[in-house]
Amino acid sequence: MRFSLRKAAPVVDGADVVGPARVDHRTKNLTKRLRPGDVAVIDHLDLDRVSAEALAACQPAAVLNAARSTSGRYPNLGPEILLAAGVPLVDDLGPDVMTVPEGHELRLVEGAVYDGETLVAEGVLQTDTTVAAAMADAREGLSVQLESFAANTMDYLRRERELLLDGVGVPDVRTDLEGRHALIVVRGYHYKEDLVVLRSYIREYRPVLIGVDGGADAILEAGLRPDMIVGDMDSVSDRALSCGAEVVVHAYRDGRAPGLARVEQLGVPHLVFPATGTSEDVAMLLADDKGAELIVAVGTHATLVEFLDKGRSGMASTFLTRLRVGSKLIDAKGVSRLYHHRISNLQVVLLVLAGLLALGVALASTEAGQTLLGLTAARLDDVASWFTGLFGGA
Repeated sequence: MRFSLRKAAPVVDGADVVGPARVDHRTKNLTKRLRPGDVAVIDHLDLDRVSAEALAACQPAAVLNAARSTSGRYPNLGPEILLAAGVPLVDDLGPDVMTVPEGHELRLVEGAVYDGETLVAEGVLQTDTTVAAAMADAREGLSVQLESFAANTMDYLRRERELLLDGVGVPDVRTDLEGRHALIVVRGYHYKEDLVVLRSYIREYRPVLIGVDGGADAILEAGLRPDMIVGDMDSVSDRALSCGAEVVVHAYRDGRAPGLARVEQLGVPHLVFPATGTSEDVAMLLADDKGAELIVAVGTHATLVEFLDKGRSGMASTFLTRLRVGSKLIDAKGVSRLYHHRISNLQVVLLVLAGLLALGVALASTEAGQTLLGLTAARLDDVASWFTGLFGGA
């Protein structure tokens, strides 16, 4: 193992952060094994909101980033989320920190990281002040990112105009979407909360449940079963792939499909959908092409800030895809605000009758209730006799 500097570590005090290292170049892979009290070691330029929320949910002792959590390209949201969750964040530690062996106990003293008595790397301990300053600088460079985003959007439109305009290349699937609602779940912003809010909607409308990669696991965790799984299969579990859902592997336009080998190894029947863009775009285009009446999106990207926060040029495809399916697309939060459980007049009448029947049975089973029913019946007989005498005499 190579270290840039070596010197004795300072005396440990109560302010130091200590914990076992969990190291991974891919943040979403790291969060699968990160436990409370661990020290997360990542290499994530421009830490985005989804990754930061996933890290914060694991309650690590600290997050050590070999790269800069905010590079200045655009105002990304990740650092603020970690600090708000009370997780120390050290930035720009350099590649040496990624060589720390898994499980070694690391100690964080201000911006310095120690493995035993050895100084591994030094970086910048982020605070509310430093993050606010970095965000202010990033906003100044936002116009450059917007121009790049617009250029990527036009490039995607040129390459995928046949798919966007005419649906050319969409595979035939066995899942029936014609005239039905499609609920597309991505492990993105607040997906867990949205699924909880939508339980009544799902129970009543029974939409086709489409999980995008790890979104399939989110559906299973909610006590449901996905009807279809779409994605490059890099973050979905074997359990989800083997649950019986139809599997559509997202491939690149040149035919490469990184997730294909894994699906074939599991022996899961599958289709391949070559397309530029993200897997959530592929899921939306497929649902639209196969006749879905309404597409409800959970955890997907909805705003320009979210597109930029994702941190890749491919998000231009998401922008155009939303334009393509816009007449059918609604965000989960919109459904929760607009949806009200439907109760018909017949259901209300039946509910009242059932309540009266239950009350009558309860009264008939007790001596006092029998007496009350007898008195009520006698009084009804008196009323009936009075009406008979009144109208009979007339």
